[in-house]
Amino acid sequence: MEDPVPEQMRAAAEAFLAALDEPARDAARHAFDDEPARRWLEYRPRPRPGVTLAGLDVTARKAAHRLLATALSPAAYAQAMAVMALEEVLDRAEDWRRGRHSGDYWVAVFGDPARDDDWAWRFEGHHLSVSMTVADDRVSPAPVFLGANPATVRHAGRPVSRPLGPEEDLARELLDALGPGGRSAAIIADEAPADIISATRAAAPDRLDPLGVPRGRLRPTGRALLDRLVALYLDRLPPELAAREADRLDGGELHFAWAGPVEPGRRHYYRVQGEDLLIEYDNTTEDGNHAHTVLRRPAGDFGADVLAAHHAAAHPPGAPR
Repeated sequence: MEDPVPEQMRAAAEAFLAALDEPARDAARHAFDDEPARRWLEYRPRPRPGVTLAGLDVTARKAAHRLLATALSPAAYAQAMAVMALEEVLDRAEDWRRGRHSGDYWVAVFGDPARDDDWAWRFEGHHLSVSMTVADDRVSPAPVFLGANPATVRHAGRPVSRPLGPEEDLARELLDALGPGGRSAAIIADEAPADIISATRAAAPDRLDPLGVPRGRLRPTGRALLDRLVALYLDRLPPELAAREADRLDGGELHFAWAGPVEPGRRHYYRVQGEDLLIEYDNTTEDGNHAHTVLRRPAGDFGADVLAAHHAAAHPPGAPR
């Protein structure tokens, strides 16, 4: 069955650009070969390439949201909307000093979705970065970053907002299921790192050591929970893309690693690594209430996989240039 996602993205990107006035369109559009702008990942509140939602009218903002929705499943889209809304919550908690706001998110389009075989786009702001690359109508879906500050808002001891709760809870369920031997292999450090290791680098590490515990050493319950944890991150994508990524990983080895105390509410970190797969999670502020999560493909981020396939098909070895 033909994958509908590339055409949905193309149509949504064209509609977004058409909804902009000329100055906004000039800010949103970049050359596809502008590598520093295209291979960009920044989840902190910083200036970035693109056009900001705050400067757009309602029609253009809705077009931007429809473009974002082509890259995310309904559940992940809901998480993204909660992440954006938390900017207002965080601004209030900081006594309005920094002027954070939920419109401080930016969209950039690289190349021409109406004409080019190779093009890309990104939706990004504080604690949200979604990059999609399209080559020959094949989508490369990474990096996808979601963070939350505060990670949990409570009332009378009960959470009223916890957008990345499943990412923490399922990892803790896996850790509990490992048993003493598995936990000993999985816990790689007594203290969590200050942030995700891949950080905002355009190129994620091919391998992070120590790897932790391999899936093959786990008992059936542990293997099933690790598979569910990976599926949770892949299911941020539309079903067609998630299924393709799951097929790509099928049969390959996975490793799970944890750093920091295992008790809830304390600074902690985990990662999952596989063939061209890096999942990282951290909740490492002093109060353990500021979460970062990312789905990356070290060899395929920013379309490296689909672009390599495109160039190989267009310029096979020995063919005239």
